[in-house]
Amino acid sequence: MLNKVFLTDLLERSISTALQAWAAAFLVPGPGVMDSIKVGAIAGLVSIAKAISARKVGDDSASLARVSEQ
Repeated sequence: MLNKVFLTDLLERSISTALQAWAAAFLVPGPGVMDSIKVGAIAGLVSIAKAISARKVGDDSASLARVSEQ
């Protein structure tokens, strides 16, 4: 289940999602820095959960899409 390709895909997706959520929360007036970090961390965890569940639906990647090579 946890091969190198899947783990690389999972890490890339979760880190980019966490950074995007942190940046969005940080730029919106209101939440402080720590709250923005918490939002990013939760988004990263949700991305990891999605990637693991996508593995059961899609192919061997962290994507829900099934890509067939032709």
